[in-house]
Amino acid sequence: MKTSLQYIIILAAGLLGAKASAQTVAATPPMGWNSYNCFGSAVHEDEVKANTDYMAQYLKPHGWEYIVVDFLWSYDNPPGSNIGNPFQLRLQDGSYLPWLTMDKWGRLTPQPTKFPSAFGGNGFKPLADYVHGKGLKFGIHVMRGIPRQAYWAKSPIKGTNNITADMVADTNSKCPWMNHMYGLDMKKPGAQEYLNSLLELYASWGVDFIKVDDLSRPYSNAEIEGYQKAIQNCGRQIVLSLSPGETPVAQAAHATKYANMWRMADDFWDNWKEILHMFDYAKSWEGVGGPGHWPDCDMIQIGKLSKRGPVGQERFSRFTEDEEYTHMTFWSIYRSPLMIGGNLPENREFELKLFTNDEVLAANQKGTNPRQLYKKDGAMVWYSQIPGSKDIYAALFNIGDTNKSIAIDFAAIGLKGKIKVRDLWKKQDIGQFKKGYQQNINLHGATLLRLSPASN
Repeated sequence: MKTSLQYIIILAAGLLGAKASAQTVAATPPMGWNSYNCFGSAVHEDEVKANTDYMAQYLKPHGWEYIVVDFLWSYDNPPGSNIGNPFQLRLQDGSYLPWLTMDKWGRLTPQPTKFPSAFGGNGFKPLADYVHGKGLKFGIHVMRGIPRQAYWAKSPIKGTNNITADMVADTNSKCPWMNHMYGLDMKKPGAQEYLNSLLELYASWGVDFIKVDDLSRPYSNAEIEGYQKAIQNCGRQIVLSLSPGETPVAQAAHATKYANMWRMADDFWDNWKEILHMFDYAKSWEGVGGPGHWPDCDMIQIGKLSKRGPVGQERFSRFTEDEEYTHMTFWSIYRSPLMIGGNLPENREFELKLFTNDEVLAANQKGTNPRQLYKKDGAMVWYSQIPGSKDIYAALFNIGDTNKSIAIDFAAIGLKGKIKVRDLWKKQDIGQFKKGYQQNINLHGATLLRLSPASN
């Protein structure tokens, strides 16, 4: 049964038309690793390769595939430095310090002190080739718009006749927390050509995924459409991720049409209250996710975090083990994109166990139409359907302040007769039950079940 929000999306999508579509990639929620939560702006090439090697050896067999370099790869962080000041100084002549690494067309390129293989104008191609050589896919983070230093330098826009960066920039459109960029005025000649030139460059490097920041809050319709149009024109399939949230639910039809994933909330960190808030964000987007378009709960805060910033001291996740089960269980049942934020080579046995349970990951990759059954008295239950069967995935959460028993009524999710219950985290069949099932769950813990009619 469709929700009212689903009907609104279907109607609005029809009104928008079918010409430009993002839905040729990300048929299932993307799974990968992102450098931000462990390295901030200061990740270096050898660290990206080390995470690539780990993923290829331990996680790729379980469906993980993206390696994403986040945040300020054109900024000069010396080896061993922390996140660094994300703001530039404007000098008396109007130029900027530090000068971000940029080509003659006003396009930012990797800083060779952090990515030595980029030296000589190679860009990210050598690193992307390394990732691809491991059977994985390569992604980057970018900031919306055009560099202010390109505006100052009046950099020419590739593919135009005498149009320069200062002619397409919207100087009133500024990121509130980083001053490197101006927005693009997409009504001006040359603005789309600039985005086309960016995606042409990224495609030549072998980029498979771009996370565009400062795009969802406020929601930038014209620029989002511009990035997707540039992707469609670049000759390479590239996932478009919008960041950060809170993406307005009122823009669901637009985001569904033009993006492959979008952040529902601001940056998520290893704090139990933020998990509780994420449940509410997810409920507001219930019924929207599907092949090619996924509401994003943000990165997985499990493993070694903040080695060089950006939030707090270097640490393993502050979540308890039970909270980490809840974290992975909800991201899986909800079908959020799964992007690990911790430094993979420092994973311990427990982290590896959380990331390599194929039965749990199948709920993320194969479950359909996840929805909340109830949330009350410190208990919450979500469930989804399993294609090709009458089986159901059910996730039971203890979100209260004490250990308690959490129950699910089979009739409430359309099941009748004897039902076989399997615990996916334990990879164990529990038994057969007739009317419902309940399980004692630790404080802030969760369980993920597969419910199968015995007649199957």
